[in-house]
Amino acid sequence: MDRYQAMATLVRVVETGSFSAAARQLNVGQPAVSKTIAQLEGRLQVSLLIRSTHGLTPTEAGLRFYERAKAALREADEAELAARGAGAGLSGCLRVSAATTFARLYILPLLPRFLDDHPDLEIDVILDDRVIDLIAEGIDVSLRMGNLPDSAAVARKLATGGRSVFATPNYLARAGEPESPADLAVHETIIYSQLTDVWSFTREGTEASVTVHGRIRVNAAEGLRAAVLADMGLTIGSDWMFGPELADGRIRRLLTDWSLPPIDLWAVFPAGRMASAKARAFASFVAAALDEVYSQPA
Repeated sequence: MDRYQAMATLVRVVETGSFSAAARQLNVGQPAVSKTIAQLEGRLQVSLLIRSTHGLTPTEAGLRFYERAKAALREADEAELAARGAGAGLSGCLRVSAATTFARLYILPLLPRFLDDHPDLEIDVILDDRVIDLIAEGIDVSLRMGNLPDSAAVARKLATGGRSVFATPNYLARAGEPESPADLAVHETIIYSQLTDVWSFTREGTEASVTVHGRIRVNAAEGLRAAVLADMGLTIGSDWMFGPELADGRIRRLLTDWSLPPIDLWAVFPAGRMASAKARAFASFVAAALDEVYSQPA
């Protein structure tokens, strides 16, 4: 039995909670994972996992083995990177998750530069506006916007963007342009279902809140963009969301003398494990690229 592979298999099973999920991440069949765990338990003469209708959980012995195995695998990875030398490129597969619209507009166009720097690296991009389980999905780094729901998450702030109210010139010609936050209450609003219907603004120490109304709700930024660009109403969003349209005039930023809370972009790494060198390198690359190109949206 390959001890390194056995440790890696046990770690994946514990972190994903099932043989099938671990098998998908390891690119092997589920029977192979089950056999490896059985052989490992036979070799150690202890039960490592408790099997129930709720999934798999480690026994006390399994938890001790998991912690030591995870540390050993991490040390082995770092040893390989050190042996290759600081000048060597990254290799293997990097799994990145990101919101669909942000990735399409700002991350995917940057990937050729990153891949050119690391010709032995492959990138698997998972596009999803939802907050997904990084460990269960085998994600190395996730790009997330806004407040982080998990205070224990290992995260690095990459950039901060502005937020604004947006509409097309055609919509404004039909419905008129709001002159104050209160005016938004009578406008048709495209509402992003992941945010509140109450929008809060500040100006020179004055605060103003308004409850917006709209007949259209969407749960993804792509739908929000499509509805606004179809002249169906106005919306609130990050300046990143409409960067290209702000530049060419297809979208206008409204109430510019009022401020909305900014939005942060984070690189989030799986909790409980050291971020891989390729995940750290990718996060640094994105931070530098956004600072260089997109820190001042048009």
